[in-house]
Amino acid sequence: MTTSPFPDGPYGDDLVIGEPLPPAPAVTVDDGIAAVYQAISGDPARLSLSTPLSRATTGRQNRLVNSALALQIAVGQSTVATRIVIANLFYRDVTLHQQIHLGTTLTTTVTPVARALTRDNGKDRRAKVLLSIETRDDRGTRVASMERLALLPLRDQSRTAEAGDIGTAESTRPLESLLPAVPQHWDLTRLSRRPLPPVGWQADDPLRDSISGALDLVRLTQNQAAAHRDPSRGQRGRRLVYGGHVVALAQASLSRLVPGLAAVVGWRLCSHLAPCFEDDLLSFAITCEDQLPVSGGALIGCRVRGQAHRGTSEPVDVIDFRPVALVAGTIGEEHG
Repeated sequence: MTTSPFPDGPYGDDLVIGEPLPPAPAVTVDDGIAAVYQAISGDPARLSLSTPLSRATTGRQNRLVNSALALQIAVGQSTVATRIVIANLFYRDVTLHQQIHLGTTLTTTVTPVARALTRDNGKDRRAKVLLSIETRDDRGTRVASMERLALLPLRDQSRTAEAGDIGTAESTRPLESLLPAVPQHWDLTRLSRRPLPPVGWQADDPLRDSISGALDLVRLTQNQAAAHRDPSRGQRGRRLVYGGHVVALAQASLSRLVPGLAAVVGWRLCSHLAPCFEDDLLSFAITCEDQLPVSGGALIGCRVRGQAHRGTSEPVDVIDFRPVALVAGTIGEEHG
């Protein structure tokens, strides 16, 4: 069994740039995991809910796994590097190279690729560590890849050197770069023949939703970050909600407003603008930013912005999420 060489960390200066960490336990995504995730997220993505529709659309016997769940497990497994994380600053260039089906086993490798120190302002400096994350299935096929920037404490500031370039949250990747992630054999006409949302289409989701089951999602995805489990490691004595939980509700909102959504094939970026807590009430606004036709539908670059509503205070911006969705439907007609 693989064990962590850093039982109390790792700290930002424990990580060796270019050296992969020991992997987290592999996870087989079965009906039970999918059911718990559905109870937490409420995502109405149709292919992950209906076995007959999934079979008709994908040609596979086992039902499709929600795209967000596959990525949630990849992120959870990546916490071998972030058990004592202070904050996750962004995810960038997230790609789901293969859509997975129930029964798939996922294993994730995490490699630190760059490190920058925060400014010296008289307080303890911290490390911003860029992590390269790759997830493969039980046949060795690459399923997902992404970059993640984590803010970590340091054991010893004097021994810590910067290395590489962490870059910025912004991603300019074109939709064409995600075409290899589009399943070639799917029959999207089984899912929807409705008009696609045009470029520039905007909508506010009228259904606000509350965060619940935060600990359940953390445990389900093998997320080891202490800030999401131990209130004393969070903020002001409160556990921080795992950022992927906010992503789960954001993607559920996207599925509600774009019912032809077949899958999310990647994220251009995901910035967590402020922390969230259990019972926060979230609202989402969606914009269709660009579009690339594919057989039976289109790849649509979306922007999902979310706010937390807490009592009488002003709403707080909590997420700027830029997923790229494979959406079934027809182009050039009015979107209902």
